[in-house]
Amino acid sequence: MPAAFHTFLCRTDNIGVLIHDEATGSTASVDVPEAEAVERALREKNWRLTHIIVTHRHLDHIEGIPALKAKTGARVIAPKKAAAQVPQADELVGDGDKVKVGELTASVLDTPGHCADHISYWFAKENALFAGDTIFTLGCGRVSEATPSVLWSSLQRISALPDNTRIWSGHEYTLSNAKFALSVDGNNETLKNRYAKFEKQRAANELTVPTTLAEEKATNPFLRAGDPKVQKAVGMAGADASAVFAELRERKNRF
Repeated sequence: MPAAFHTFLCRTDNIGVLIHDEATGSTASVDVPEAEAVERALREKNWRLTHIIVTHRHLDHIEGIPALKAKTGARVIAPKKAAAQVPQADELVGDGDKVKVGELTASVLDTPGHCADHISYWFAKENALFAGDTIFTLGCGRVSEATPSVLWSSLQRISALPDNTRIWSGHEYTLSNAKFALSVDGNNETLKNRYAKFEKQRAANELTVPTTLAEEKATNPFLRAGDPKVQKAVGMAGADASAVFAELRERKNRF
C-alpha cells in the first residue's frame, strides 16, 4: 500500500509534513515546529502520530516536541550530533542508518552546512526527500558552523538522487528565493515561468513545497554553481563551482 503525505504551514513560515504508512497506520511528523499545528493536521487526516523524525536541532524545528510527545507517546528519532539538544530523543541516527515508519524505510543522509548536525531522510521507494533547511524551493539554507563548501557538498549529494525525487524543505521561502534567482539567472525561461506560477500559488495561500529535484536542477542557482551561465552572471566564469556557490550564498545573505 502507498505512503501518503500531508503538507501544512506551522508558525509563520515553517513547513510541517506528516508521512503516513497506509499499510500499518503509522504516521511520522518531520520535525515539530509547532505542536498545535501538527495536532490540527493529525485531526484533519484522522491519523495517529507514532514517530517524530528530526532534521536538525534549531528551535523552530524542535520546539513542539515535548508537548507532542507527551500527548501521543511518539518515538523521537534525532541526529546523533544533536543528542544533547533534541529533547526526549528515543533513537539517535547518522549517515547510512535506516529509519522505519511502519513499513516505510528511509535512509539517513548527513547533510551538514546549515548546521553541523543536519541530516535528511530519503525514502527511496517513495521518491521522497525530507531535507529540512539544507535545500529550499529555489534556494538553500544559510551556512553556519561550517564553510560554504560543506553545504555545497551536501547539495551535491542531494543532486545525485533521482531527478524525480520530491523534496520537502523546512520553510516557505520560495518567493524571496525566486527573486534572488532571477537576479542572477534572469534569462532562464523555466525560472521565469516558475516564478509566475509561484506568485499565483502564494496569492492563493498555497504552499510551494514539495518541489522536484529536476525542477531545482533547472532553476535553483545554488545547484547550478557549475553552470557557465550562472558563473558568468556573478563574474566568475570558469571558477571552481564551490567558490561560485560561496559567492551566491553571500549575495543571498545581502539580498
